[in-house]
Amino acid sequence: MIARKPEWLKVKLPAGDNYVKLRGIVKDRGLHTVCQEAMCPNIAECWGVGTATFMILGDTCTRGCRFCNVKTGKPYELDPLEAFKLARSIEDLGLNYAVITCVDRDDLPDGGAQQMADAIRAIRARTRHVKVEVLTSDYRGDLDALKKVIDAEPDVFAHNIETTRALTPHVRDRRCGYDQTLRVLANAKQMRPGKFTKSGLMLGLGEVDEDVLQAARDLRAVGVDILTLGQYLQPTKRHLPVVSFVTPEKFMWFAQAIKPMGYHQVVSGPLVRSSYHAEQAFATRL
Repeated sequence: MIARKPEWLKVKLPAGDNYVKLRGIVKDRGLHTVCQEAMCPNIAECWGVGTATFMILGDTCTRGCRFCNVKTGKPYELDPLEAFKLARSIEDLGLNYAVITCVDRDDLPDGGAQQMADAIRAIRARTRHVKVEVLTSDYRGDLDALKKVIDAEPDVFAHNIETTRALTPHVRDRRCGYDQTLRVLANAKQMRPGKFTKSGLMLGLGEVDEDVLQAARDLRAVGVDILTLGQYLQPTKRHLPVVSFVTPEKFMWFAQAIKPMGYHQVVSGPLVRSSYHAEQAFATRL
């Protein structure tokens, strides 16, 4: 059995005026955040400064990945006012950068792509200055669904590969796929070559170093601009156990090995998650 969580993974409990304000807005308007659903370790830091990653299409996923704490089951019907409530909340919070993610909705013909596109356009209508990053499902590889999202022109399109090719069948739902993820990212880049694409990997699941580097090469080969690497943390005893706690020094080693592949940004560290410091991609844009 693996040892207890190391010091570098211990974080502060959520607190502060901005955290309380954001939590109230999320609760009052029936919104969902991946910060809460996925038990993100950065919730104290991010909510403390008034930023969050919002999750649309409800809080119930139709897939059952073995690492994810978002509940699985039969989702509720879509909220027709969700895009409006989301856009109003982002305006009220005074955000400059919004990250919008979603559960998988295999029960819907387009996987929820239209709802994602509506959310992007609603944010643009109320707060034109806000940059919008979306972290989407694979839409079962449906290019028409993907195009709905891309045509709404998010500033960053993200879809996570999650783990190495070898570990994918063990870690992700059977309806997901390593090559399907690569195809989604490749098509997103082809549809809007001038926009950033992004993906992420979790470490600590028993991966081999060379397989991590190969995943980074595979992602770069389909045009991915931004890559995140973070430590997998077991949400509950029902989920996959942590095989290893990767040290901050090893995360730094991966960043140094991957950056020369041509990425615009590589964010690598134990507490890094997909949307952690996402706005810095634009602060460092050449």
